[in-house]
Order: sequence, then structure tokens, then C-alpha cells
Amino acid sequence: MAEILTLDAPDDPRLHDYTGLTDVELRRRREPAEGLFIAEGEKVIRRAAQAGYAMRSMLLSAKWVDVMRDVIEEAEAPVYVVSPDVAERVTGYHVHRGALASMQRKPLPAADELLAGTRRVVVMEGVNDHTNIGAIFRSAAALGMDAVLLSPDCADPLYRRSVKVSMGAVFSVPYARLESWPQGLETVREAGFRRLALTPHEKAAAIDEVAPHRMERVALMLGAEGEGLSAKALRAADEWVRIPMAHGVDSLNVGAAAAVAFYAVATGRPES
Repeated sequence: MAEILTLDAPDDPRLHDYTGLTDVELRRRREPAEGLFIAEGEKVIRRAAQAGYAMRSMLLSAKWVDVMRDVIEEAEAPVYVVSPDVAERVTGYHVHRGALASMQRKPLPAADELLAGTRRVVVMEGVNDHTNIGAIFRSAAALGMDAVLLSPDCADPLYRRSVKVSMGAVFSVPYARLESWPQGLETVREAGFRRLALTPHEKAAAIDEVAPHRMERVALMLGAEGEGLSAKALRAADEWVRIPMAHGVDSLNVGAAAAVAFYAVATGRPES
């Protein structure tokens, strides 16, 4: 069973993993460099542990100790119990859910290793909004996508906001980063995937007409909110597809568009 320690000093060095959680730029640098990420809330902590991420520590308010008792009994990391005031001074915000855990990251697989054995893959270019990253992972998990590939400049799926929005789905969908862009898309082609670029461009074919669910292996390419896929990414794609729109609407939020497109891609499988 993990050791339970009550701490009352916000500058206690044992709380280092939890400091400045609202400083996005700092945490973007710190967390990957230090090999950690923060899981927030009971369900997310449990899902991270179930997915095999090792726990470094937990930060709990007193009333959450009994709620998390089974997790504490399984953990081999210290559990720090603090008052709500101390938690806020450490993290920089009021911790509504009363439970945080610092988890150890796992090494990411290489792109070609990730692609082996998969048939429905999401490829994101420049998606740097953590809310969108989380929403896309959640839809990918729910709608049967097998894996996610990220361009080098995509946001971190394990950033606290991404994890929270995804409700822990970032732990169930494997992902990797392409080392170069758009050159890395050649790895996807070599693995036998047809690369479909999702774009509202008038030259794109309606996604239902393309019938991606009947294709053997599909990589659906998504671009950043507003900008969409770059010209280089569009040139690298095998085909452009769009979601048919009504009432003069020209595009959807990338998270919403992803969910619609995933349904079209993953609801069917190639007929045997």
C-alpha cells in the first residue's frame, strides 16, 4: 500500500510535479522533458492506471482518500493529502475534483511499428488546441479508429486538458509522432494505407461517395482548426474528401468534423 502523507506547505519539494498547472507553456516543456503527465479526477486516474501507466504520486484532498482507497492500496507511489487551499496554491487553480495523480509516460512507438496490424488510422497535422486533441481522441476511441499519428507540431495528447476532455480515451488509442512532415506521410503510404485528406475544398469528393469503409486500409488526414490541412499535406494525399454541408455552412469544428468522418471511415469493414 502507498504511503499516505499529510503536507501543509505549498512549496514542499515533494509537490514539484503539480506546480504551476495553469502555465500552459511551462507544462508543455516540463512534462515531456521530465517524463510525466497529470491525470485529473477519479475516472481519469483509474483509466490511466488500468492502461498500465506507472504512478509517481497522488495529490488528494482528505475527503478523496476513502474514494481512492482501492487505487492507493495498489499503488507503490506516495499519496500526498493537502487542504483545498494548499492544492490551489500549488497548482494555480481550484482543484474541483479533489484528486490528481502524476503518472510516468511510456516511450512512444515508431510510426511504422504503430501502423503494423492497423486498418483505420487518424493523421493530424498542426492540431495544437488541447481541447480539440482530446475530443478527437475520444471520437477515435468511440468510433473504432485503430491509432493516431501526429505531425511534429501537434499538441501533446497527455497534457492535462487533452486527457480530461478525452475522458481518458488518450490511454486507449495508441499513437505516435511522425519525425518529419509531410515526408512522414510516405511511411503511411508504404504501409499500404490510402491517405484521405479531409477538406471543405470544392474539388473534394463527398466522403460517403468515396466509401472509405470499403477500403482495406485508410489514413484520414485532419488539419488544424481554421487553417485546415496545409498545401503540402494536400499534395501528399491520395484523395481529397469532404463532409457534405447544408444551409450554407462551409465547415465544422475539427473535433465535430473528425467524429462525422470517423463514422464514415470505420463503421464498415472491407467485405471478405
